[in-house]
Amino acid sequence: MIVLKLENVSIRYKVGDIRNIGLKETIVRKLRGTYRITDFWADRDVSFSLEQGDMLGIVGVNGAGKSTLLKAIAGIMRPSTGTIERHGSVAALLELASGFDPDLSVRQNAYLRGAMLGYTREFMDERYEAILDFAELKAFEDWAFKQLSTGMQSRLAFAIASLVQPDILILDEVLSVGDGAFAVKSAAKMREILESGATTILVSHSLDQIRELCNKVMWLHQGRQIAFGGTDELCNCYQAFLNGETIL
Repeated sequence: MIVLKLENVSIRYKVGDIRNIGLKETIVRKLRGTYRITDFWADRDVSFSLEQGDMLGIVGVNGAGKSTLLKAIAGIMRPSTGTIERHGSVAALLELASGFDPDLSVRQNAYLRGAMLGYTREFMDERYEAILDFAELKAFEDWAFKQLSTGMQSRLAFAIASLVQPDILILDEVLSVGDGAFAVKSAAKMREILESGATTILVSHSLDQIRELCNKVMWLHQGRQIAFGGTDELCNCYQAFLNGETIL
């Protein structure tokens, strides 16, 4: 059963428009005659499909378009062209510490983040104590979010996002969060979700991690899909590219 299907997905950014440079700079550039808008294609013509239980590893150097593609798959942004078909619920662990209000308390932010992920108030009431226990933040629930360390912020975000048992799970360099014992605990939680049968997409710079967990791999380079296929073959090709043995 196909759970996720992408057909010729491309994502374009407008570089230099008012959203990027602001109203004042736009006016100045128009007065000077230097106002220009160019297209930047973060991803071009990406196509693949995943069945239930597949785990896809996406590899590529920085700037390859990996995180942008994940946002489109998660429904955070729309592709400029092409189609994305999803069947079932989607949970995405992207940019863990984003989307929080620095001036609100840990408790308030937990409920805020839960609402952003589509959790009901009743669901959050039931799980709130478990979230704090997992994040190891019970003693800090009345602290302002900005008073937490970066690691503590990520732990809260991870604890909230990992509550669900999704049909499609999207992970962007977050298979383990924090240091020491919590990194072990977060990795174990992710494996628990993976073993439940969720179709998973993992972006990671660790080829060892990709080889261990994934049954399919896609290689992106400068926004273009270089290859999609079996794990060992593609990991070997990508490693050869990193070693300078293969030139695209």
